Amino acid sequence: MAPRKKKARRRPQGFSLINALEAYTYASILSEGVAGTSPWGMLTGDTDLGMANYNDTGVGNPVYRVTGQKEISLGDIVSNPGLALSEMGNNLQSNLVPMAVASLVTGVGFRFGKRLLRRPIGNINRNIMKPLLGAGIKL
Repeated sequence: MAPRKKKARRRPQGFSLINALEAYTYASILSEGVAGTSPWGMLTGDTDLGMANYNDTGVGNPVYRVTGQKEISLGDIVSNPGLALSEMGNNLQSNLVPMAVASLVTGVGFRFGKRLLRRPIGNINRNIMKPLLGAGIKL
């Protein structure tokens, strides 16, 4: 007996704006939790991560504190990778549960919303998006 032919894998035939919005939402949750800023802010933010010297009034020994750790940008990662990755690890540990809850709510919300709005989305794609932008871009 001849071996069976495998089914061809079906993939989306275009770009979906709703799927792009969902992907950006997940990227925003991740970057807010780890870097403390939006994805755009992470790419274009100021390079201000460093150590500042504060004098201890009691003993007189200098105390070093991290400055600029609220918003970590790509410039911070390039200029001081050890300190940036350390702060990103600390942020991840402190924001892990809120990030997990937000991503769970996002997934359920988008799934429910797409299912609930299936007919209006199809109508918009058929009557507005396809005539204006072609078959490759959908809502």
